[in-house]
Amino acid sequence: MLKMGLIGVGHLGKIHLKCIRLAKAHYDLVGFYDTDEDNARAVAREFNVHRFATVEELIAAVDVVDVVTPTPTHFATVKLALQGGCHVFVEKPLTETLEEALELIELARKAGKLVQVGHVERFNPALLSLGDLKVKPYFIEAHRLAMFNPRGVDVSVVLDLMIHDLDIILKLADDEVTDVRASGVAVVSDKPDIVNARVEFKGGAVANLTASRISLKNMRKVRLFQPDAYISLDLLEKESQIVRLYDPGASNIPEAGQQFPLDTPKGQRIIHVDQPDSGPINAIQMELESLAISIKEGKPAAVSIEDGYRALELAHRISAAVADNQSRLPDQAPGNVS
Repeated sequence: MLKMGLIGVGHLGKIHLKCIRLAKAHYDLVGFYDTDEDNARAVAREFNVHRFATVEELIAAVDVVDVVTPTPTHFATVKLALQGGCHVFVEKPLTETLEEALELIELARKAGKLVQVGHVERFNPALLSLGDLKVKPYFIEAHRLAMFNPRGVDVSVVLDLMIHDLDIILKLADDEVTDVRASGVAVVSDKPDIVNARVEFKGGAVANLTASRISLKNMRKVRLFQPDAYISLDLLEKESQIVRLYDPGASNIPEAGQQFPLDTPKGQRIIHVDQPDSGPINAIQMELESLAISIKEGKPAAVSIEDGYRALELAHRISAAVADNQSRLPDQAPGNVS
């Protein structure tokens, strides 16, 4: 049983607190630390959990630290935990800057401790339902739209929302990024609230991503196009759909799913549509449990600190492309509109 301490019990932190308790086969929740005095007292009373007076006291008392604090605090908090001899789970994004992330990678290596980054969509039932299906997309389209929420506006929509999909496309494409183009605009905050990006990979694959936190409805969809299949992932509804073309009478057409004839210029083909059963999953509980298993079995984290760095690095490239694109636009300040 691993002793775990939670740092940060805001909205998401409270969810983590509940999930740590659900993962009782792996963790003993020793207590938490939060900088907000009023909130800390309320959480200690509501959840009947020990409240530590300082973050250093918490780190000294546990084996694993769960960091669910605002992004600007990640670096200092994770660094303290690693220096204190703890394994770490840290919510995405890993850090604010690439320099901070690289320092944490080196520190984790020297300390011999695991750091898992909370890219929770890796544990989404829609993605997991693909199982061992060979996925090698030529084109990826991702839309992540959310209604406005004041939480998260300390960073751009790229680090707040799009980074989830960046981690997914990097995992699925499994290739080097060669070119990034992007545009975006700040609408209700002082950082970009809606961004569109085009990411090209060395092997020829292309991803087109849109993220918005000022939409009228929520959407989290990823579509994958490859020569032998079209794969649709609805990460919000936790559903997936796999569409393939077969020759009539082919012996490898799966029995499960639906079939439809399709007349094409090359003759009739068979469309096969499969909707794998994803089943109910508590993704946060699952990712926390996966870290415990990695620690116990001496295996790499499911979403390693290096994975977190790659997603962060691509997010920064997109943010830089947005800034570069904005610098080319004509000045639209009052009095300068033509």
